[in-house]
Amino acid sequence: MVYQASIAYGLESDQAKDLAIALEYFHTASLLFDDLPCMDNASERRGAPCVHKVFGESGAILTALAFINRAYSLCWRAARGAESNSQASALSYIEECLGVEGLLNGQSLDLHYASLPHNHETTEQIARGKTVSLIRLTLVLPAILGGASTREIQLLERIALYWGLSYQMVDDLKDILQSTSEAGKTVARDLLLDRPNSAATMGTSRAIERLARFLKTGDKTLNSLLVVRPSMSFLGNLRTQLQTELVSVIGNAELITSGERA
Repeated sequence: MVYQASIAYGLESDQAKDLAIALEYFHTASLLFDDLPCMDNASERRGAPCVHKVFGESGAILTALAFINRAYSLCWRAARGAESNSQASALSYIEECLGVEGLLNGQSLDLHYASLPHNHETTEQIARGKTVSLIRLTLVLPAILGGASTREIQLLERIALYWGLSYQMVDDLKDILQSTSEAGKTVARDLLLDRPNSAATMGTSRAIERLARFLKTGDKTLNSLLVVRPSMSFLGNLRTQLQTELVSVIGNAELITSGERA
């Protein structure tokens, strides 16, 4: 997604590759930390044992830090060819999404969820930090480096919000409805550890209805973006993949349709 968005906004292929790898390194590092015993204490990720299970906690932490260090280096390299204003905006945006206003804040709230109100406002606030921040980087950062208009940035921010919340809700549903083998990672952790889960907070049916509304609003926003930036049409395929994954989780496409009408 990062690579295609970068190309759509005029970045060179080498810049696009650097940025794509950098953001996946940031993402993977966040997963390594998230799986640690002091966080979610997970044992499986993507169908394989978690890194700390194989190489120890110290190995997992050092690996995550190595990913982050390399990711920043690649980001600087990708930004080097951009206009100076775009460079400054992009680097500030990275700090905003990954720092105490973004990913770190979301993870902190997640860890302290037991002392917070257990409602959908809290779970969505945490999702905005943990998940939406990474989707924002994925969609908006290439556009900033490519000198996109303010209107396009606004539309991409909205898509990132709706898709980010949707991805998190799908993940929450997996934790409740799927087995570890189906989800490809350790499930049933949220209730056990008293961590935020929208499906647990609202109930499965209400969560699916809310998710469907997010997707519908995201679709409208995507259509508006494609009017001004047709080269972003590949996002339609990713939207279809999200729909397919959701159906595989809930096992009932009609529930999604009902949610869209709600």
